[in-house]
Amino acid sequence: MPKLTKRSVEAMQPEAKDYFVWDDDIKGFGVRIMASGARTYQAQYRKGGRTRRISLGRHGNITTEQARLKAREVMGLVAKGENPAEDIAQHRRAPSVAALCERFFAAHVMETCKPTTQAEYRRAIDKFITPAIGAFRVVDVERKDIAELQHKHRDIPYQANRTLGVLSKMFNLAEVWGLRPDGSNPCRHVPKYREKKRERFLSQQELQRLGQVLSEAEQDGTESPFIIAGFRLLILTGCRLGEIQTLKWSYIKPRHIELPDSKVGARRIPLPQAAQDVLDALPLQSGNPYIIAGKLEGSYATDFQRPWRRIRARAELPSSRIHDLRHTYASMAVSGGMPIQMVGRLLGHSQLQTTMRYAHLADEPVLEAAQHNAAQLSGLIAPVQTETGPRLRLVR
Repeated sequence: MPKLTKRSVEAMQPEAKDYFVWDDDIKGFGVRIMASGARTYQAQYRKGGRTRRISLGRHGNITTEQARLKAREVMGLVAKGENPAEDIAQHRRAPSVAALCERFFAAHVMETCKPTTQAEYRRAIDKFITPAIGAFRVVDVERKDIAELQHKHRDIPYQANRTLGVLSKMFNLAEVWGLRPDGSNPCRHVPKYREKKRERFLSQQELQRLGQVLSEAEQDGTESPFIIAGFRLLILTGCRLGEIQTLKWSYIKPRHIELPDSKVGARRIPLPQAAQDVLDALPLQSGNPYIIAGKLEGSYATDFQRPWRRIRARAELPSSRIHDLRHTYASMAVSGGMPIQMVGRLLGHSQLQTTMRYAHLADEPVLEAAQHNAAQLSGLIAPVQTETGPRLRLVR
């Protein structure tokens, strides 16, 4: 067959079965004439003892010369030792991002993450990731796609950063599972938004108002005694809300709380006498293992937010959050001179850098000491008038 041209291809007539006509100019370049009359350009080669064939496009959608250029590209890749037909087949078999999300959630999140983290990951997947790039093939996702997704949610920077973290971990595992080449994580170099950590601490006056409101609510019965006890324990122990909510009587030991599991795994928390007094004042509910008992039999209190909104309104603390009680515990410890490392142990931080956000609170006692020392030194020196101006002279 001579060189394929537009005229020669259009002159070919369909037969009862499909047949191929090969070009005499480029070996492996041809056209497939289907029984339906459709004509598609083909590139054919042998690799690994097998004949491989790639469809280059349908006649009419691309020209003969465009198909010829594509065939040259394919043959060039084959000459380099590549297998373009297999690459195309693998791409077609590649899972979608939505499928990767489900595998990631089942194989990693459900196996290694805490329930609260599982809920956060599920929300990021369902609300932000799948709607945006769920239909993409895993191998097709590029950095620009991730950057666009990050930019799309710039008005909610905290959530955008959390979603980026989920994506980064997911694409790291995609490489481990052989779904993407090593080092191809598209989240690399996509910057996170700057976050301002909220460091709201209650002052002594605010704590006194809060304590007064808790006592009033306890006396007039406007809040459950278990909820009130929960807030007192949060203040006195610095625990996370979930740790107090799910606290069981069996975890209480002499002078300690033994948590079998927490955000950082098993944790031993000192139990000061003031916190023990709160526990001793609570009524016991037969058959309920939880200290902060809920409304349902044998359950713990799940809603602290609505009682907190009522209590903080009475205490005139409209901007404070429950987590600020933990911050207040830490700030009091640091301001009192407790070493940062010890504060980290009390809070159950797994990394010192997490505790370091409170480091600046230790500046106040240091400044007071510096002021006192400088005041003593200033009594030993006095300005001396000279021809060039005042200078300091040691007072004998």
